[in-house]
Amino acid sequence: MSAARAPRTLRARPARVAARGFTLIELLIAVTLMALLSAILFGSLHVAGKSWDAGDARAESNANMRMAAQFLHDQLESQHPQRMKKMVEFPLLFTGTADSLQYAAAVPSRILGGGVWYYRVHIAQNGERSVLVLDRMIPDVTAQSLPDFSGAETTVLADDIASVKFQYYGRDAGADASVAPTWRDGWDDRQTLPLAIRIDVTPAHGSPWPTIVAAPREAPESGCRTYDAVRQRCVAA
Repeated sequence: MSAARAPRTLRARPARVAARGFTLIELLIAVTLMALLSAILFGSLHVAGKSWDAGDARAESNANMRMAAQFLHDQLESQHPQRMKKMVEFPLLFTGTADSLQYAAAVPSRILGGGVWYYRVHIAQNGERSVLVLDRMIPDVTAQSLPDFSGAETTVLADDIASVKFQYYGRDAGADASVAPTWRDGWDDRQTLPLAIRIDVTPAHGSPWPTIVAAPREAPESGCRTYDAVRQRCVAA
């Protein structure tokens, strides 16, 4: 009889095991696992969101950099050899140092009423940040002294700029054409323009801008009615 009942006893056990449910430890483990998965998922979404925002900011910064670089390149290549009409030897409106550049350029009539404007590119403080700015004004070419940009309008070309460096490719004032031009950190020749201008911009964060190199297309004598090529001087403006 015992041998005959044994199969019925063995068949009844699985039903009792299936009906007993989860223990408290198993529930705690399941809840802990769910919390860990939720934390991992939230962290992944947070990191993905930050990466997306950083990518958008980087793309916007690169676009602004390209626009500012292209603007400077185009203006320097098309700059106008504007001269002061009442000063001795009719000096050009162009001055270059290692950290500042001043030049004249024509503006289309549809923008700011047209004409030739005088510009200055340099680093300025905007609160706690350094920015690359463009000052502009209409020069009085009949004045007895060079413009000083007092009251000039200012436009921010780029935010968070650590430094800007300008270099000028050309010869010393009065040097013969046989002398090889060189790069230098300043340009103070008031009678000729440099052959090329180089600009290196370093942001406070991120990689430096690609170097901007521009070559003025107009010769300085185009700003004169009479130009002495031997002395490299403007005789009449």
